[in-house]
Amino acid sequence: MMNIIQHQAKEDFSRARNRAFIKEIQNFLTPDRRKLLSFHDVKKILKPNNEVYIGMKAVSIDKIAGSEGRYRDFDSHFLPKSSFLRHRWERVDEAHLTDVSLPPIQLYEIGGLYFVRDGNHRVSVAKAQGVEFIDAEIISLKSEIKLTSKVTPETLLDEVIKYEKRIFYTNTSFGDLTDEWNLDFTAAGQYDVIYNHILVHKYYINETVKTEIPFPEAMLSWYKNVYQPVIRIIEKKKLLKKFRGRTSSDLYVWVIKQWDELKKTCGDSFPLDEATNRIEEKCQKSFFRNFLRRRKNSFET
Repeated sequence: MMNIIQHQAKEDFSRARNRAFIKEIQNFLTPDRRKLLSFHDVKKILKPNNEVYIGMKAVSIDKIAGSEGRYRDFDSHFLPKSSFLRHRWERVDEAHLTDVSLPPIQLYEIGGLYFVRDGNHRVSVAKAQGVEFIDAEIISLKSEIKLTSKVTPETLLDEVIKYEKRIFYTNTSFGDLTDEWNLDFTAAGQYDVIYNHILVHKYYINETVKTEIPFPEAMLSWYKNVYQPVIRIIEKKKLLKKFRGRTSSDLYVWVIKQWDELKKTCGDSFPLDEATNRIEEKCQKSFFRNFLRRRKNSFET
């Protein structure tokens, strides 16, 4: 009897490995789509507030989207990516085939999705066998950002940025007041930077008036007198062509940061236009360094 079960488990693993190989070929040009999410990467981006012990719960297998430590061993469908997983995988599958009860798996929950702390092979076997729910002990990490089961390492950052934009626009009425709906970034945390820029601008305005101006008025003043002039210089210098994949708002934040650093060493009167010239020089030097590095590597290979 055991020989039949062992043979079936071997076939199950081989079938799972073949499926993983086929998906690897299908996603050859988009490898991120077949990557299992890393819990630590998601935690770093979502920045959860605290941990809460939930306890035992039956969890939908489809909601398990990643792993704490074995995300390199399985693909996004929890199919085994390497033959070295065979022995442990087959033992778990044999237990499934003979109705042997295994301990509950351990999961983290964050953003509405689950990540395996312990029990990666059990999840992989359960998915391969079409199991819909699995018993799990859960620790929840509280986050306001909710993720869908279709999120990938490639789209995770986009989801966070979309959330941050939605919160910023909702809380400040930025779009309604400025008619600017394209304040977009390619990195997380930049809307907080913009909010702080507005607060600093508000502080300096209040230094010159008797009555404190409201935030919406300060925001509109910042937009017209700080943000738009910088964007016009960025457009005039055609900096976006030198920073492919970035947005005007990305460059605004970078220009202001560079300008502030230059003013610390060269004085508060250091002109913004000159700051952008320095940025262009940095960009050109970086381009030539990368070009020479590529040339050097090509000669060495």
